[in-house]
Amino acid sequence: MKDKRFIEESFPVKEVSEHSAREKNIRHGHISTLHIWWARRPLASSRATSYAALIPTPKDIDEWEKKRQFIIELSKWENSLNMAIIEKARKDVLKANGSKPPRVLDPFAGGGAIPLEALRLGCETYAGEYNPVAILILKCTLEYPQKYGEKLVKDVKKWGEWVLEEAKKEIGKFYPPDKTGYFGSGEGATPVGYIWARTIKCENPSCNAEIPLMRQFWLAKKSNKKVSLYPYVEGNEIKFKIVGDGYEKMPADFDPSKGTVSRAIVNCPVCGHVIEAKNVRKQFQEGKAGQRMIAVVLHSKNRKGKFYRIATEEDMKAYKEAEKYLEEK
Repeated sequence: MKDKRFIEESFPVKEVSEHSAREKNIRHGHISTLHIWWARRPLASSRATSYAALIPTPKDIDEWEKKRQFIIELSKWENSLNMAIIEKARKDVLKANGSKPPRVLDPFAGGGAIPLEALRLGCETYAGEYNPVAILILKCTLEYPQKYGEKLVKDVKKWGEWVLEEAKKEIGKFYPPDKTGYFGSGEGATPVGYIWARTIKCENPSCNAEIPLMRQFWLAKKSNKKVSLYPYVEGNEIKFKIVGDGYEKMPADFDPSKGTVSRAIVNCPVCGHVIEAKNVRKQFQEGKAGQRMIAVVLHSKNRKGKFYRIATEEDMKAYKEAEKYLEEK
């Protein structure tokens, strides 16, 4: 390649970054849900940079602007399966490389974002890794879908449901259907998660409150859904309720991003006493720290998304039964 590639001269960093950030909130259909992998690269930026690295820089300013706008469109999540846009990108890549699919090698492929997008652009793609977990992720992302097609989809669904049913038989009793009817969830909503906090005792002798250590109180922080735990004091006890969209109104002077602990320094919500970091660590070292179940995350087939309620004694009972079962197993 004697001519300069588009990415060497220019790239719409701001716009592609915005579309990459949007991917963090996308779950359905995204490869990140296949398996957790650290330092995953966004598909948007992987697709856009791969394309920009494989096409030459236009000599005409109007053509340059058209390419720039096309890269922005190409990076959008909703266009990842837009065949009109993908086919145009493939033709551009072929044309720029002598009508032959260019070879793309990612020697540290990790979660597979770059090789996946290179494949999407019609490249002859090679992915290298030595971590066995990454290799399995890459095979499931790049190889098996092409090799087994629709049969793979059916088998994954079949055996996924089998695993779920077997898990329900063994540990379903520790996730009892919700009977509180909290927030109109109705009976049958299932706990899918529990929010805990480590605790320490306030050093103030006249207080001695149990302080949940929480850096922040957000439960959901999206543009269309903001829900938070709200701590309040009764006597010398710190209690919680849930506030925000769909719940009790969030107090105007409450900032959920400010919790009880920052840089290991703890503020007691009851008396205002500040516990220095060295004293916080000391309580942990001496085995004086505790833990507390704060809230329950629920899912219901009758309602979209997750919702929340404050933990009850029944939740703690289920937890203790699960703990006992695990010790005996």
